[in-house]
Amino acid sequence: MYSIAASSFFNPKLPKNLPFHNPNRPLFAIVRSSSVAQEIDKSSEDRTESLGLKGLEFPAIKGAKRVVLVRHGQSTWNAEGRIQGSSDFSVLTSKGESQAETSRQMLIDDSFDICFSSPLRRSKRTAEIIWGAREEEIITDSDMREIDLYSFQGLLKHEGKAKYGEAFRQWQIDAPNFIIDGHYPVRELWARAKSCWDKILVHESKSVLVVAHNAVNQALVATAIGLGTEYFRILLQSNCGVSVLDFTPQPEGGTPNICLNRLNQTPGSPVAGGSSAGRKTSKRIVLVCHGVSESDLESSMPYTGNGPLNMLGNIQAQKIAELLLDLKVNTVVSGTKMASVETADTITKVQEAADCLGADCIPRYVETKQIPDLDVESILTQSKKDASGLQNVSSGWLNRLEDDVTTSLWDQSGKSWKHLLYELSKGSDQDNVVIAVGHPALHIAMMGHCLNLTKEWLGSFHLNAGSISVIDFPDGHSGTGVIRCINYTAHLGRWSIPITRSTQADEEY
Repeated sequence: MYSIAASSFFNPKLPKNLPFHNPNRPLFAIVRSSSVAQEIDKSSEDRTESLGLKGLEFPAIKGAKRVVLVRHGQSTWNAEGRIQGSSDFSVLTSKGESQAETSRQMLIDDSFDICFSSPLRRSKRTAEIIWGAREEEIITDSDMREIDLYSFQGLLKHEGKAKYGEAFRQWQIDAPNFIIDGHYPVRELWARAKSCWDKILVHESKSVLVVAHNAVNQALVATAIGLGTEYFRILLQSNCGVSVLDFTPQPEGGTPNICLNRLNQTPGSPVAGGSSAGRKTSKRIVLVCHGVSESDLESSMPYTGNGPLNMLGNIQAQKIAELLLDLKVNTVVSGTKMASVETADTITKVQEAADCLGADCIPRYVETKQIPDLDVESILTQSKKDASGLQNVSSGWLNRLEDDVTTSLWDQSGKSWKHLLYELSKGSDQDNVVIAVGHPALHIAMMGHCLNLTKEWLGSFHLNAGSISVIDFPDGHSGTGVIRCINYTAHLGRWSIPITRSTQADEEY
């Protein structure tokens, strides 16, 4: 094992009547400096400006590169509820070791060329377990350490509240502007994440494993796809959760195309438990990509046929329904296409039968709706480009469509997202879980609306048939959505898309 030593943006004024506009989260941002670290040290009057990063430059790459991020397993300080930051006093618990072993099994057949790790013991031990008997050395890099929290480190959370009062509250509710001991930890972390990407991308490798921490992995994901510090705590990273990013070279060189293939695929169920970033949540939207249909192989655009589910599609629908048994679902909505309707029906039937094991049991009622606004297949088929075979490509195939097609998709998905938020608003403060079944492109676009992005981000995400993505609303339906996972497929077992693939002969991911 060897080590690597550590090493201006503005928010344009936007009209407040834009759909879904949140004045505290920009729809876009423009880069005005190539030096992130320099901009982190801006004058105090600029501190409240958002650090959107779309357009940030990354090193050019020669061939496709996949980077798999893993957060360390549960540590002793995780279990105690103690603030760790970049301190190195905690180690893996037995549960943490078990989580790391599960991740090792998940990744055991993958052809990684290199492993980068934080030097902190909880991360390094997780990396050693996952890396197993592979011969290549693990590279430790101090820039991959956890967020520096200075005087907060080592405190139990209630001690932080008692000792630091308003500063601790700012850390909880306004982390990008949080300052302690003269430092802005989240802003420093984003600069450090950019430094990590520079080193990862210039390394001569095609498949990279990175084992690090909660906050730094959030920053790595966010900076890669162009999101600023206001997205801290929005893209969850659970213990031993796996996130995957694909980098594909541009023909003219320069910054590669970057796509988030999946986020936070965890050793355990992504729908079990009711907290999000440490906050309890009672409202949740689960985006379900319908199973494969009999007509999909005949379509020039991924999953746009209108045939019934084929054998694989029926298996996918059943596996989805079984995974969602961990939830008490209130509403299932879908488009009107056969694959969406059949997937939704399977989920509904399993949910209604879940509490009905006795002979005299009355099945629980689950509200079901078919909403034409959730149909985007006709929009996609307007494209004159042949995208057949791209459903398993994770380099952002939506970016390859004509501008008028992506504009129509974006506008239609905005209506769909409004429908889902309306369904979520029902039931006052009671638990409310809404399942939405539809085309992967629809769900990608709706996640974009949730994150308050624009259609330019459509190519930054990827979803597979039969996958689920989970969005929590700890502050209620009108609050900020927290992405618990994207493109989760572990429930599909042997029928799932593998996390990594062979990179022989420069195969495109």
